[in-house]
Amino acid sequence: MYGGDEVSAIVIDLGSHTCKAGYAGEDAPKAVFPSVVGSIDQMEVDDTANTEKNSGVDAKNEVKDSDKGKGKRKMFVGSQALGFRRDHMEVLSPIKEGVVDWDIVDNIWDHAFRTCLLIDPMEHPMLLAEPSSNSQQQRERTAELMFEKYSVPALFLAKNAVLTSFASGRATSLVVDSGGGSTTVAPVHDGYVLQKAVSSSPIGGEFLTECLMKSLESKGVTIKPRYSFKRKEIRPGEFQTVDLDFPNTTESYRLFSQRVIASDIKECVCRAPDTPYDEIAYSNIPMTPYELPDGQTIEIGADRFKIPDVLFNPSLVQTIPGMENFAEIAPSFRGLPQMVVESINKCDVDIRRELFSSVLLAGGTASMQQLKERLEKDLLEESPHAARVKVLSSGNTTERRFSVWIGGSILASLGSFQQMWFSKSEFDEHGASYVQRKCP
Repeated sequence: MYGGDEVSAIVIDLGSHTCKAGYAGEDAPKAVFPSVVGSIDQMEVDDTANTEKNSGVDAKNEVKDSDKGKGKRKMFVGSQALGFRRDHMEVLSPIKEGVVDWDIVDNIWDHAFRTCLLIDPMEHPMLLAEPSSNSQQQRERTAELMFEKYSVPALFLAKNAVLTSFASGRATSLVVDSGGGSTTVAPVHDGYVLQKAVSSSPIGGEFLTECLMKSLESKGVTIKPRYSFKRKEIRPGEFQTVDLDFPNTTESYRLFSQRVIASDIKECVCRAPDTPYDEIAYSNIPMTPYELPDGQTIEIGADRFKIPDVLFNPSLVQTIPGMENFAEIAPSFRGLPQMVVESINKCDVDIRRELFSSVLLAGGTASMQQLKERLEKDLLEESPHAARVKVLSSGNTTERRFSVWIGGSILASLGSFQQMWFSKSEFDEHGASYVQRKCP
């Protein structure tokens, strides 16, 4: 099908927060960039092009033209392109309310191939990581796009949970993948996801970032996006902040820029509390300082523990000002320990003990300080007494963040794995349902 020894396979993990892409057999992805795009309707493009010309910014590699209905839109992909503010630019996610915008997905893949990896996809087999919840239609559309648009020689779709389990060297495990957009608990047995026992929650890293932003706003803290000010040195070592006004900035771009800063605050100061959060017990907790990009220093106290505890106790959302939209549905969400126990109880009784003893943490949100220890402690209280509970995670934060991609990298570099790829001719011959048979 292809010269396995001559060309490296490409591994792509398009997550809810970031896209990871690189060569099979390597320790870490070559490219990591946001899995959102900036989009400007064609009628606004000429004005934006003039702005870029005047400011001397050249982002031609990141700019794509895309058809949308009868009109056109210009897309900007990658950290550098999104970091430059443009008039009327909306920030869009590839998945909105469960519906995939394949136009955006296509632009993200194209950026990974042409701009980041500088490869021709026609020359490389592709291994694509996918969520355990991916529908058959989405898998078929993925294969269609890869073969029709990019003419890849061979393709394989692998479930995130299987790749995480593979990266840790286990065939059977319970994978707790807490990423940007959601948290998913998926049991893996002998290299296959037990679909009936998969459970998910919309509480992920981005939800926690939103909670932190609202909580800070209620305390009078305003996070200024980086584009909205400039700092002038008035004396050596002393700076003055001058506000800038950009009336044509969209709300979605303003929020995107604020969330980048709020996410950094969360990663720097937040940690999971050892015990369930209690307002009175944490009221006298020492404050931790954080310097915002505009130079102001804020003090963060109990929120450092309260926000991460939302993962374990979603009803805490009701006590955060500004999160009223979620307050009504929050009680219906389950905490992390309950999701794990529920998922294991839906599996065959013969493998439950093994799953309790190999709970794997994966995803960026799972890298939070003390989260592993807290989850293990809560599971010991909720699990049957006979169960030996063991929560496992890589000591290396990078490995934990990229565990899905690393599993794909290892899998795609195995010589025996070449038998599992399928080609365009097989796809054409057997039809779209062949994807389901070849990649269970």
